[in-house]
Amino acid sequence: MNERRILLVAFFTALIIVGSFIRIPLPPVPITLQTLFVLLAGYMGGPEVALMSVGIYLFLGAIGLPVFSGGGGFALLFGPTGGYLLALLPAALIAGFGGFKRIWRMVLFGLLATAVIYLGGVSWLKHLLSISLSQAIAVGMLPFLVGDGIKLGLAIALARRFSERVRSLLA
Repeated sequence: MNERRILLVAFFTALIIVGSFIRIPLPPVPITLQTLFVLLAGYMGGPEVALMSVGIYLFLGAIGLPVFSGGGGFALLFGPTGGYLLALLPAALIAGFGGFKRIWRMVLFGLLATAVIYLGGVSWLKHLLSISLSQAIAVGMLPFLVGDGIKLGLAIALARRFSERVRSLLA
């Protein structure tokens, strides 16, 4: 791995961390900008950069650095946001296959990545809170749909604008 790729991984890791602090608190899961930056890491850096960026983010949070929206520590991965956090890994990988040249691919892979985040988060909430699937969807997905749609559109627009420059760093 070259220095430019390492710098790009660090950049996207930092953006994801910043995104976790830009939040609107809602119980049991806050609205954050993490997913925007995970999608951007995938679109702009590809699957490898996105996966490493999210992996480092999760590692830093798990060892106790306060990078998650609720702070830091391994226990947070088992709290209400744990399913969403862990689902960021496969979501980053999926978004990485969206590329940045064809909008339909970006939309498709962005929707798939978002669906994976919801699948992990909602199923974990259902288990953790011992609630029905419809209740988990009501608190863990429905309040976020519009915002996630906006974040997906913004990620696509930003990636289309800046991806050529970012990808040139990887060459």
